[in-house]
Amino acid sequence: MKLYRPLSMLLAALALAVNVPASAAERIPVLASFSILGDVVANVGGDRIAVSTLVGPDEDAHVFQPAPDDIKAVSRARLVVVNGLGFEGWMERLAQSANYRGPIVVASAGIKARERVGEDEDEHGHDHAAAHEHHGKDDPHAWQDPQNVVVYTRNIVTALAKLDPAGAAVYRKNGDAYIAKLQDLDAWAARQFAQIPDAKRKVITSHDAFEYFGARYQVRVLAAQGVSTDSEPSAREIAALIRQIRTEKIKALFFENMSNPKLLQQIAREAGTAPGGKLYADALSKADGPAPDYLSLMRYNITQLLEKIRLN
Repeated sequence: MKLYRPLSMLLAALALAVNVPASAAERIPVLASFSILGDVVANVGGDRIAVSTLVGPDEDAHVFQPAPDDIKAVSRARLVVVNGLGFEGWMERLAQSANYRGPIVVASAGIKARERVGEDEDEHGHDHAAAHEHHGKDDPHAWQDPQNVVVYTRNIVTALAKLDPAGAAVYRKNGDAYIAKLQDLDAWAARQFAQIPDAKRKVITSHDAFEYFGARYQVRVLAAQGVSTDSEPSAREIAALIRQIRTEKIKALFFENMSNPKLLQQIAREAGTAPGGKLYADALSKADGPAPDYLSLMRYNITQLLEKIRLN
């Protein structure tokens, strides 16, 4: 006796087979350069891809040194996603070492990069010659503005749809859903900062990673280091920053999860104030931390910033 399934059931089964790989082993291996970008890729790819990252949570991409396992990870990937804007100065050499011939997607493509002021000095007198060696003129920290992450998301949707046409509809749906969350985050952040007088919107951070954030929400962000965490400020620059903190009575001082807090602690002591806590700048937290994904990272940072900015 033959059993016939209704046509609707057959169509549903076919759709499932097209849109979701049968097992984890069949998921497309995608490699992202660092943890924040890996989270964005995972939100777009969903169950169709297996995402790994080269620079993990609480790790610093500025000083990343690829190991043999990283070469293997690149060689296994079918798609590599990077931030661009000079952030991954080590990526080209790593791809060559891995003999990688697949696509490399620059998530920031199409974003208007912010240029740092001057070739070797910024507007606060900080010497950024060492940072230029790594990043060139462009500030790579574009993800600090959620509207830029909307661009990242669209670029990733396009890349995954090209690599895996059978999943294109899934990637578009996931991308649209994630963009809606990014827009909600941005609107919430704008409302929060709109309640703070302009004169109070001043922050000191460990390194110069928040210029896009500052431009988006009209927050003046000063940094102890340059755009790269391996740039070293001079004694003159530190003294100037301490004078500015005292003169402007800035209370919002923050170190970052992937950088050494000693410099900022020294500055805080000499300025007669206290660091406000930790921000997540270039990396997510571990899974059990307060910033295990990009949306949580931004909401956590903004909440911490607002609490201290109100004291300025």
